This record gives sequence, structure tokens and C-alpha cells, in this order.
Amino acid sequence: MTSDLEDFYRDLHRHPELSFQEHRTASLLAARLEAAGFATTEGVGRTGVVGILRNGDGPTVLLRADMDALPVQEETGLPYASTVPGVMHACGHDMHVTWLVGAAEELAARRDGWAGTLIVLGQPSEEIGGGAEAMVADGLYERFPRPDVLLAQHVAPGPLNRIAHVPGLIMSATTDVDIVVYGRGGHGSRPETTVDPVVTAAFLVTRLQTIVSRELAAREQAVLTVGRIEAGTAPNIIPSTARISLNLRTHSEAVRDRMVDAIRRMAKGECLAAGCPREPDVTLGAGFPVTVNDADTDHRVAAAHREEFGADAVFDPGPAMGSEDFSYLADGKLPYSYWFVTSTPPATWDAVPGDDPVQRSESVPSNHSPHFAPDLAVVPTGVRTLVSGALTYLLKT
Repeated sequence: MTSDLEDFYRDLHRHPELSFQEHRTASLLAARLEAAGFATTEGVGRTGVVGILRNGDGPTVLLRADMDALPVQEETGLPYASTVPGVMHACGHDMHVTWLVGAAEELAARRDGWAGTLIVLGQPSEEIGGGAEAMVADGLYERFPRPDVLLAQHVAPGPLNRIAHVPGLIMSATTDVDIVVYGRGGHGSRPETTVDPVVTAAFLVTRLQTIVSRELAAREQAVLTVGRIEAGTAPNIIPSTARISLNLRTHSEAVRDRMVDAIRRMAKGECLAAGCPREPDVTLGAGFPVTVNDADTDHRVAAAHREEFGADAVFDPGPAMGSEDFSYLADGKLPYSYWFVTSTPPATWDAVPGDDPVQRSESVPSNHSPHFAPDLAVVPTGVRTLVSGALTYLLKT
């Protein structure tokens, strides 16, 4: 079984698909679920997959995996590296789908030992958002059974085969912000006749970095990252506009709102100081809410994982600054547990000096890196975490 799943993973890794384009991945997932006895539906929320296995009276448990890849050029050098130029499973969603398949097949084979309804869900478009919401809007809980509990997991850097549980806030909210700075264009030889939006944007990028360090209390966790600056068409032309795209990560809506207010104030102030002909446009883009585990649910699943893997395998790293759209599947009411499974190859991990696992995790390839490559030994681990978590609710008493 492990060898078969490893081959399945390698195939997914070679053929990554971007958000809402996961047609091949969805087809492969659906085929495996159908072969295992699941009633399977494709095209839910555009490219999502839902598999249902009814096994008598009992609770309904949903297991979720996201399926999309990233616009990243792979640099791992693996023999099964991506064959799609500029696209890579740099966040490990191929591993998530592999885990889901393995868990679904194992639970189907062990159905004599449990009772209830198992839902396995392949979700599209987690990376750019919209996938979870699209599945709910497409009648996920009207067309299919409404779960009593949701379970999901994510591959992460760290010493191989440890499970990170946080009984509460585990992932941050995220908000994208676009800023357009308006100048007055002209010839590069006559800057005195222009208002250069590039210079203004450069000042603004620097000033934005003071929001976290100077406007938030030290106890308030937040990150502001400017990920893109676009301006101009030629070296000797001062453009009329410059665009800045940034991303916020916060642990609360209140902090997010204060940061957005500061961004608007600073953008307006810099443009005023530069003599820009009009105020900047500040537009909020895509965003995810915080991911907050139901404490009782997470304690229950973590206890199952301690029993399965040993007490030392489970740890609490505290909230991460990463973000997810998984909580949209909870529909505002359903309890869930979301955890991480660490996956750094031992040779890579051992090469990093120091004893602090958190600091060492920052020195190895992580999610969204072109070098991110989970050790294949994590394949059976992720299957067992899903299976043991599901059986916590489905096991016959």
C-alpha cells in the first residue's frame, strides 16, 4: 500500500495544476474513491470532489484535502519534479491528496469496525482562495450529508513525523491590499516636469514597514509583506502610475482593521507630500479568516494521535502566521480540528545546527519554497493521522 501511494504522490507531483484547474488531480482522486466503494461526485464548486461512504448509523465525519499547486518554478532536482514549467506543488497539496486517498481506502477496507458516514473532500483553490466557499455555495451541505465534525491537516517543515496540535487559534487571518499611486508621467531627462510615482511608492514601501514595529503592541502578532511593485515600461520614461501589492497576517479582525487604516493614512500622506495629482487608490482584495480549532475536538484528536504515535510525537507550537480557507467549510457552526504533520528529510534536518526545533524549522525549505520536498516517509504517517482521527468518532463502542 505504501509503495502504491508513493507512486500516486510522485504522479501528482509531476503534474501540478493551478487553482480551479485541478481537473486531472480531481479525476485521479475520484477514480481511487470510486474503486474503494465511495459514491463520488466531481465538479462540486467547479473542480472539487466529494466522496461518500455510508456505513450504518453513526456520526458523519468529513476529511478534507486541498488539491491546487502554485506558480513556482521547481528547483528540488527530484527525479519526479514537476513537468509543468513554472508550476509546482510547493505547498504540499499533492501530499494532502495522497493522504486522503490512503485514509479513504483504509477506512473502506476496515468498515466492519466502524459505523457512520465518511465524507472525503478534495477541495480546489486553497492557494488563491475561493475553493471552500465555492463548494459550500454549490450546495455541499444540501446535496451531501452535513458532517458532525471536520478534520484536516497540512504538511510542514520540521523533524520528520511529528504532529502539531493547537486547541484554539492555529492559523492567522490574511488580507491582500492593492495600492495605486498616481503621478504625472514624462521624459526621464526632465523629472522636474513630472511627479514620479516610483519614488513615492518606494518611500511608501519603507514607511509601511513601521506599522507593525511602531503602531502595534508587542503582544499583537502581525506581519506585513510587500510582495509586488509594478511601474513603468522603459528606463527613460517616468510612468504615470505605480502599483504596490501587499499582504497582511493577523490574529484578530481588530488588528487587521487598524493596519488597514494605517495603510490608507500612510499612502495618502506620502502622495500628498510628493504632490501627486490625486489621492491613491487603496483596495482590499482576497482574504481568509482565522482558523480556530474547537478545543474539545482538537483535544480528542490529539489524544488519538498520542495513542497512535506516542506522547512525544504530538506538540503544541502555538499559532502560525500562515492562513487557510478551511474554516469556510465549517459553515460558521461545525466543530473542526486542523493540525500539521512535519516532513523534513532527516539528512536535511540534521544538517541544521542548534537544538531549538522552531529556529531549525526556519532554516530548512518550507512551504512555497522552490526547494520544498517532503520526505516520502511521511506518506504513511499522514494516512494514520487521518484514520485515527476519523475513528475517534466512527469507531464502534
